[in-house]
Amino acid sequence: MGPRNQHVVPRGGKWAVRRAGSARVTKKFDTQKEVIQGGRRIARKQGTELYIHRLNGRVRARNSY
Repeated sequence: MGPRNQHVVPRGGKWAVRRAGSARVTKKFDTQKEVIQGGRRIARKQGTELYIHRLNGRVRARNSY
């Protein structure tokens, strides 16, 4: 199994980074700006993609690392 992509998603009034295929979140943040920075660090370290979702769940951006 290869590395799993990371997703920035809204979660319980906050924002979270979640690995693709996992129901658990990796880490929660208060703002979308903070979660994007945290998600980028994780994706860069793992050499995966980062998917940034809107509040409605649709993907608004995608970055490869």
